[in-house]
Formats: sequence, structure tokens, C-alpha cells
Amino acid sequence: MSAMGDGTRAVRAGLPEPEQYEPTLPGPVFAAHFHLSGVPVGPYTYGRETNPTWTHLERAISELEAPEEQVETTVFASGMAAVSAVLLSVARAGDAVVLPDDGYQALPLVREQLEAYGIEVRTAATGGDAQLEVLDGAKLLWIETPSNPGLDVCDVRRLVEAAHAAGVLVAVDNTLATPLGQRPLELGADFSVASDTKGMTGHGDILLGHVTCRDPLLSAGVRRWRKVVGAIPGPMEAWLAHRSLSTLQLRVDRQCSTALVLAETLAKRTEVAGLRYPGLPEDPSYPTAVRQMRRFGSVVSFVLADKETAERFLTALRLVDDATSFGGVRSTAERRARWGGDAVPEGFIRFSVGAEDPVDLLADVERALDEAGR
Repeated sequence: MSAMGDGTRAVRAGLPEPEQYEPTLPGPVFAAHFHLSGVPVGPYTYGRETNPTWTHLERAISELEAPEEQVETTVFASGMAAVSAVLLSVARAGDAVVLPDDGYQALPLVREQLEAYGIEVRTAATGGDAQLEVLDGAKLLWIETPSNPGLDVCDVRRLVEAAHAAGVLVAVDNTLATPLGQRPLELGADFSVASDTKGMTGHGDILLGHVTCRDPLLSAGVRRWRKVVGAIPGPMEAWLAHRSLSTLQLRVDRQCSTALVLAETLAKRTEVAGLRYPGLPEDPSYPTAVRQMRRFGSVVSFVLADKETAERFLTALRLVDDATSFGGVRSTAERRARWGGDAVPEGFIRFSVGAEDPVDLLADVERALDEAGR
């Protein structure tokens, strides 16, 4: 599989060896317990610890995250469960961790919890590799690149080299990029983490997350955390996620190509400010993104004049759902300031490009901009 293209790998990843008269992808296994006589040495013992459906999905994600390496993936009930597993399986009271101050909206809640456990939390911006300045003596560096929702990009290799030289572990939240856009383990990170609710599964109908590690000891710690807190995915969700991976390359390629065209179109509109897309050559993150990313993601961000203009724009859209997630086959957009947790202007729009025909989507956006400005 290592020499195959992304599409072939996505279609075949994690499938068991063919067996006569059996389905290509076995159906979900619903089981709280398994037949278990004698010494419990088999792979499946109890439903909170292991499940055959998870196994297939975890193998598939591992093949996508690091095709030429031996790595281990652990799947979780949500992206935040995966985030928590990394942070809380590594950090102890008295340790320090470094987080981005412009990352996912729930990170401030994570910070509060870490500090309640006696863990020091330092923050710095994603852009300009600013987290380098607060690494000294830390246990873990948490990177989010591209950042959500601002779409800043940091130099993962540079940060990893500096962190490892200082004895600091590195985790990368790869949700926006997916493994088809960026492979954190290949860039040297210790953990690749994602909310698979977004682009990995891409249909906006399940919650899921994963952590992939190269080091078996780190992976064992993450897996133990899942067992202790019970943050396990349901077998149906895991099966749906595995099924969805087969179209990952098709979805991502369509979304990324349309996202670039959308960014180019928005760049010509005088009412649009603060446009960000890492794949746009004029974007400040482009020089770094082009060195470490193979695809630049489905999300474009920009700023309209004010809250009212942004709301009129969202209301005028016909092919785009006003929803808070991203990475799905149906385009979504939202005014991020409505949540109050991001340091963004009132007119800031996070737009996630779906799989619609580009001509139709661009026409809808341009018409909505025209209506919003009246």
C-alpha cells in the first residue's frame, strides 16, 4: 500500500483479507462482551477495551496517516475525547504544556481543566512559530495547523526539531488538513490528532476522533486513557467512518480545488477583507504551507463589514448551510463571533467548501455578497 496513490489507499485501507462469501468490509460488531474461557489472551475481551469494528478503522487510519511506517491509531467518541486523551495521558501536576492561543474554541476549556489539575499552561500564536518562545521546560507542545478559524500555519518541522531538542513531546491537531493534506508524523510529530467528525468522515452525521502515534508506549498511554474514561466510539459510528474513508480522496480533492477558486474569487471582491486560505499564493502562510502540505483544506475565512452584513450574507446563501462544523460534502458557513470564544471581528466568516459543482457554489456566494451589500 505504501507505493499506491491516495485514492487507492483510501479505498483499500483497513480492509481484512478477502474471505469467500464474506463482505469486503465486515458489518459493525455490537458486543459488550465476548466468549472468553480460560486465560484472557485473545484480542477481544470486553466492549470498553476493544472491538473488531474499531480494529478495522484504526488500521485504515494508520495506513492513511503513515503509509510507510508502523504506527498505532486509537479511535475515540469525539475529537475532544482524542485531544483530552493525549494531554491527560502525558501531563501530570507540575508539568507545563504549550497550547496555541488562536486554536479551536474548546481549548480555553481544556486550559481551565489542565490548570485545575496543577498543570501549567502557556500559550502563543500559531503564526510566526511563536510557540518556540515558550517551550523551555515544557512536557508537551500542542500545535494546530492550519489554525481554526484563522487559518494561520506554523512550520511543523522547525517546531518539532526545537521541541525534541528540549525534550518536549509534540502533538499536532490535523483536523483541517486531514492526512491527505498533511502528515504530522512524517514531519516528526509524536502524535497526530484529529476530529474525524469533520473532513475525515465528511458527511456531518457522526462524531469521532483519533490519535495516531509512532511510539508504542505513547500509544499505550492514550489507549489506557480511553479505557479508563470510557470515551469509546459506537460500532455503528466506527463502521460508518470506515465506509466514508473510501471517498476521502475524491471529497478532499474536489473541496480543495473549489476552495482555491473561491478564495481567488473573494480576493476580487472589494467588500471582502481579511481573506485567508493557505493555498492562495498571496496568503501570508503560503510559503510555509506549500513546504509541508500536499492539499490545503476545504476552509476559507474572510471578514465582511460588520455583524449585520455577515448575517445578511449567510441568510442569502441558498446552497450553503449556516452550521458550525466543516469538512462535509455540503458547504457550510457561519459567523464565528456569534459563539464569543474566538478573537475575530463581528463580520468574520468561516466558510467550509463542500462537493457542490464549483460554478453553482461560486454563483451562490457572489449573489449572496451582492444581496448583503444592498
